[in-house]
Amino acid sequence: MLKYDFHIHSKYSRDCETPLKEILRAAAERNLNGIAICDHDEIKGALKAFEIVKSNPEKYGGLHVITGTEVSTSKGHILVLGVNEKIPSFMTPEETTDYARDLNAISIVAHPFRKSAHGIGYLEGSGADAAETFNSKCITNSSNRKAKAEAERLGMPQTGGSDAHIAELVGRGYTLVNSDTGATEDVFNAILRGETTPAGEKTPKGIVISQMKKNVVRRARMMMNGNMKEC
Repeated sequence: MLKYDFHIHSKYSRDCETPLKEILRAAAERNLNGIAICDHDEIKGALKAFEIVKSNPEKYGGLHVITGTEVSTSKGHILVLGVNEKIPSFMTPEETTDYARDLNAISIVAHPFRKSAHGIGYLEGSGADAAETFNSKCITNSSNRKAKAEAERLGMPQTGGSDAHIAELVGRGYTLVNSDTGATEDVFNAILRGETTPAGEKTPKGIVISQMKKNVVRRARMMMNGNMKEC
C-alpha cells in the first residue's frame, strides 16, 4: 500500500502562501509516496511541482507528484486529478465531472458535507469517481462521518486528504492506495476500483479557526472590490 495526500494547496491558491519546495520537503520528510497539488481553480502550482521533482527526484525521495486542481463549481468544490489544463469554474458539479472524464482525469468530491468549506452537499448523481471521506480540517468529524456513510451506501470509492494550506499540515490526512508501481495510471485505477483507504488525524482546531478568519477577511476584501463570484 502506498501513502498519498490528494489534497494540498500551494501559494498558487488564492488563500495560501506556502512555497512549493516547502510542501515537497514536508511530503518527503513524512514518507509520503505521492501528493496532488490542488490549488483553487489553478494548475500552475501543480505543473511547477511536477517539474521540480522531475528535475531532481533524489532530493525528494522519489516523491510522485500528481497534477490537480480544486474546481469551484456552482454548488461547491470538486478535486480533479491528472489534468494539464485549467477547468472552467462555476459549471455544475455534474458538468465538471463530465469535463474531467473527457480529459481522462479523476474527479473527487471534496469535503462533501462541510458547508463552511463549500462542500456540494451530496454525492449521489454528482458523477464523481470518488468522495473525500476524510478531510483533516473537519474539526468535529461529523461531515467526514456523513461522507463516509453516504459513500458506503452508494458503493463509491473513498479518499482522504489533508487540505493543507501550510507545510506543517501536509500528510495529516492521506489515502492508502493499493498500488505496486505508484504510476499515475495504476494509482487512478486503484481509486476507480475502490482499493483505497482514507486515514489520518484532524488538524488542530486553532489552526483551522485561524485560517477561517483569514478567509473571512479575504472574502470581505473581494466583495469590496466587486468580485462577488467566488465559490
